[in-house]
Amino acid sequence: MTKADLGAAPANIQIRKDDSANWAALAERLETAGGQDSPVDADHAGWLVGRGTPRTGRAEDPGQWVANWAGLQLNPRQRDAVAQALASEVLFLWGPPGTGKTDVVGHIVEGSFRQGLKVLFLAPTNVAVDQALERMCSLLEHEEGFAEGIVQRAGTIVLPSLRSRYGDQVDPARIAALLVESIDRQISTATDQLKGARAALALHDRIRDLESDLATGTEEMAEADRDHAAAARMVAAADTLAAQLRRKMEKVGPPTGFLAERRTAKLSDLWSALAHEEDEAKRARADVARAGRRRTAGEKQAAEARRALPAAYAAVVGIPPRQIVAESAASLQEQLNELGRKRKQIQDEVRSHCRVLGATVAKAVQSRKLLDEVDVVVIDEAGMVNLPSAWFAAGLARKRVVVAGDFRQLPAVTKGDGDREASEEERTHSREWTARDAFHAAGLVDPAGRVRQDPRLVALDTQYRMREPICAVVNEVAYPDAPLRTGRGNTSRLPFAPLIDSPVILIDTSGRRILGGGRKPHMTNAVHAAVIHELVRGLQYEGILPGRKWQEVPEGERATDRLAVISPYREQVKVLKSSLAHRFGEDYDGLVDTVHRFQGSQRPVVLLDTVAGAGKDPGFFYSGTGLSSQTCRLLNVALSRAQDHLVVVADVAFLRKHLAPHSEALAMVDHLEAHAQTISADQLIPIRDADQLATLSEEELARPAFFEHSEVLEAVAWDVERAQRSIELYSAFMDAPPVRRWARMLGPKAAEGLQITVFTRPPEEQQEPSRVARHRELIGQLEAVGCRVEFRDRMHEKVLILDGSVLWHGSKNLLANIGPTDLMMRYTDPASCDRVRRLMERTRMERPARGLWRPARETAPASEMPAQRAETQEGKVYPGLVREGRLYLDVPYEQRNEAKRLLRAQWDREARHWWVDADRITREQAARWLP
Repeated sequence: MTKADLGAAPANIQIRKDDSANWAALAERLETAGGQDSPVDADHAGWLVGRGTPRTGRAEDPGQWVANWAGLQLNPRQRDAVAQALASEVLFLWGPPGTGKTDVVGHIVEGSFRQGLKVLFLAPTNVAVDQALERMCSLLEHEEGFAEGIVQRAGTIVLPSLRSRYGDQVDPARIAALLVESIDRQISTATDQLKGARAALALHDRIRDLESDLATGTEEMAEADRDHAAAARMVAAADTLAAQLRRKMEKVGPPTGFLAERRTAKLSDLWSALAHEEDEAKRARADVARAGRRRTAGEKQAAEARRALPAAYAAVVGIPPRQIVAESAASLQEQLNELGRKRKQIQDEVRSHCRVLGATVAKAVQSRKLLDEVDVVVIDEAGMVNLPSAWFAAGLARKRVVVAGDFRQLPAVTKGDGDREASEEERTHSREWTARDAFHAAGLVDPAGRVRQDPRLVALDTQYRMREPICAVVNEVAYPDAPLRTGRGNTSRLPFAPLIDSPVILIDTSGRRILGGGRKPHMTNAVHAAVIHELVRGLQYEGILPGRKWQEVPEGERATDRLAVISPYREQVKVLKSSLAHRFGEDYDGLVDTVHRFQGSQRPVVLLDTVAGAGKDPGFFYSGTGLSSQTCRLLNVALSRAQDHLVVVADVAFLRKHLAPHSEALAMVDHLEAHAQTISADQLIPIRDADQLATLSEEELARPAFFEHSEVLEAVAWDVERAQRSIELYSAFMDAPPVRRWARMLGPKAAEGLQITVFTRPPEEQQEPSRVARHRELIGQLEAVGCRVEFRDRMHEKVLILDGSVLWHGSKNLLANIGPTDLMMRYTDPASCDRVRRLMERTRMERPARGLWRPARETAPASEMPAQRAETQEGKVYPGLVREGRLYLDVPYEQRNEAKRLLRAQWDREARHWWVDADRITREQAARWLP
């Protein structure tokens, strides 16, 4: 809810999370650190930033605390890390990708637990917490008390496998629910027993009541008889006296004569006495009647009691005496009261039972108390934890701090050092305290980003995730000073697929560049999107990924189990997400995301879309240099997600032109060009001729394709002829001949009722007065044949949209005679058409459209092959010629070794050209060195 007045119908409302809440809580904790009530030990927190002299050592026999120590699949460095952690006050564990850091941390926690210590495990994300906690549970699940919560998770479990395997044992709410359920069962049992005791008491009380009723009824009968007799006597006496009074009155006679007054007085006294006696008789008769009724009731009560007593006596046969039953009922009631009190205290009991607690760093900062006591704090993925939070967390430890992570993967997300509104002093402070991680703050990394030898640090040096060629790329980019060894085999665990038959593949899009538009053209790349679509399509065709209509795909074979598409920019991610879902189905949701989203995960196949291919520079993703730079860290994470196959899509020429000479990004490009299998975008996306369109199936028409300048107009005309609803043409500039040609095409379509809109720059933007007039004249020609013309200031996009589903996009102004070598791409995707239309309405091109294509193993049409020269001199050799089984190439001197390595190329001394075996090497494979 908000108090702000949003109006009756707000057009756009955005809800954004305020990150300042976490910083506010952290500031509050830091302000009280070292105080009497603060849980933070400032000396131990200082270990994190290189202060103090924490003890380091090595456990002589880690097997005392780590189960099956001798038989564990740990390499020497991993064993060193566990042994050192269990005998030291502080350990920094450097764990590059795939080096088994999670296993090592798990055994450190296991050993600390068996040393009798309470462990607080922290990580920056919920997923990281859950992944590590699942490993710890597998090591401790047979410990006594595990089911009651010796390992617990503070916060929501997000990892499905942890929830399904150990949720009942680690989720405090579920543990409490289970314990409450147990107590509730006891309460239910005691309640049932109490009900039984009370029923037995009722039977005993029934006998007591019946016996009482019998006695009462009998006594009532006797008393009623006595009262009846007394009342009867009173009636008789009153009647006798009344009769005597009447006789006296008769003797007195009437009150006449000289004695009339005396007689009158006499009679008055007699009448009064008679009335009294009659009243006494009446009351006595009522008493007689009541006594009779009482006797009847008593007789009935006694009779009913006599009839019921035999059954009541039979009902208590076998039941303990009443006193024993009453004592049992009282005991059960006391037990129920105690169980009720326990039920209220269960959450405190669950927390007190915990020995290993997993939580996010933010949770630890925001919570007043997670554990009553903390002996060991383990901070995992510490490179992603801001320094103040890590300092606070380390200060919670009474005995030991373990910092694990990789300072060459993603850093903490902070904004202070780049805040334009902050002062230089504030930015410097931010760089010192919030932009650094614990490894740098502890002095383990030098200013150049290279690691220092230090007794506090153990570096894991063998990775088990990536095939060796993939690891070589990662070493070149991120670990040149401490190269990782590979501890796994060099064979793919996926079925063989010709499309990805090499561990590392570079797809070079340099020759097929479509310039993006808008303020940030480097953040999207339509050609790269098309290449990725074709790769996905090809992997479907080869059975690596499930097809759209596959049903019940088993776990491990789903698209998101086998493939990750990583892009540095959210704009390109949005493009790929919507288009992949449209083309390949909703099951592909989650396949594409930014580098940050894939931190901590891995896939057999990773497609890294470098995106950059337009604009004045590749963008902020590539702006950093040095091993501690953001660029190095992001590239490291992206590349190291791959297990079996790494495919990098890059505009090599663009990157080479714009990357800094000594940047890690350029080192990646150099290594890929020297060692990866290199193919061009042309080998995935066909270059079509216009006359092919009429012969293609609907499926083939849906695939993207390049069209050279000479083929564009004829191909576009074919699409225009098929349009049925609308045509939208974007062309910044106009010339007379193409406008006349388009007017002839568009006029009949307008007559058929199609909505035709042409978007162009306003006449006023033309540089010369003569061109202003000519521009207006050309606009008039288009309007004359039924086109609606709209103006877009400073537009430069070259786009054609037909029926909202067919998109032409490239570098050719369709209404102008500009650029004899212009290139256009055609593909079908309604979502792309909608997006381009929205962008055009905002007069900028933030996300160029993209397309979709054919499986790689299909044979390319003849028109896609590099053309051979039609006229040659006898005996002359040139690139592209096939003679005597040799395919001749144009290989620059500096690329000769690469051609030899990749294609086994050989030098023809007489012809002075490089050549390959034409029966073994296809033109697609050799396209890089063909005209």
